[in-house]
Amino acid sequence: MARTIYDKPTRALLKDMLAEWKLKPDETFSAQRAVEWFAKNYPKLKAGSIHAHLVQASTNDPSRRHHPATNATDDLLFKVGSREYRRYQPGVDPAPIHQPGKTQIAGAGGAMVTVDEEDDDAGAAVDAALAGSTQFALEKDLQRYLADNLQLIEPGLTLFQDEDITGFEYPAGGGRRIDILAKDKSGNFVVLELKVEKGYDRVVGQLLRYVNWVRKELAEPGQRVRGIIVCRTMSEDLVLACASNKEVELYEYRLQVTVSKVPALELPA
Repeated sequence: MARTIYDKPTRALLKDMLAEWKLKPDETFSAQRAVEWFAKNYPKLKAGSIHAHLVQASTNDPSRRHHPATNATDDLLFKVGSREYRRYQPGVDPAPIHQPGKTQIAGAGGAMVTVDEEDDDAGAAVDAALAGSTQFALEKDLQRYLADNLQLIEPGLTLFQDEDITGFEYPAGGGRRIDILAKDKSGNFVVLELKVEKGYDRVVGQLLRYVNWVRKELAEPGQRVRGIIVCRTMSEDLVLACASNKEVELYEYRLQVTVSKVPALELPA
């Protein structure tokens, strides 16, 4: 079981909060109200973590599919606005969104890639991994590949774990999601922003917004938070924009093409 700060995991404490509030069926509450309740009763939990658990508990939020531990016991809330919720009403609200099954395949060089079994675009990820394409077909394929192989970027880099919630498409408020939130071997946060093709200078603003969100909502005082941009090719403007920022690193990815001969089938004379 994932490490917890208190005797109960946050997903259980969320149930305690709802039991205490005794909400009427259509009564709504704001994310801020939840954050304030946790700050009063469980102050060691970060606001960003509370927001992530609200997403996990929201039956109609697609982002909950990226949290592998989500199950029917988390079907607690229905999201009615960007930061507004009410209790989930079975039989009235649409069926909860749950995570599809996953399959792992070994790609070129032995690295692993994870594919959602119900994903209509799963073939692109498989083709990229097995055929050795020079480029991922979709950004989410690049996300899955790197999330499973973060050591290719930096030794000791691991996917952030927030109890049972992972750093894959980690919710960052306002409906935004961090592509990959990781931690380095020193325990500091690393925000990864991915572009499947060319990276332009506007990506820097997006990355820095996420970096500062993590500093504000998740990091401990003085804890380092840095960013990494990964794309197939970097524009000169992006390289220039990051030249004086020591907290942002740039990486270009390459997929190797491998070819192997298939032995001829021996047919009877």
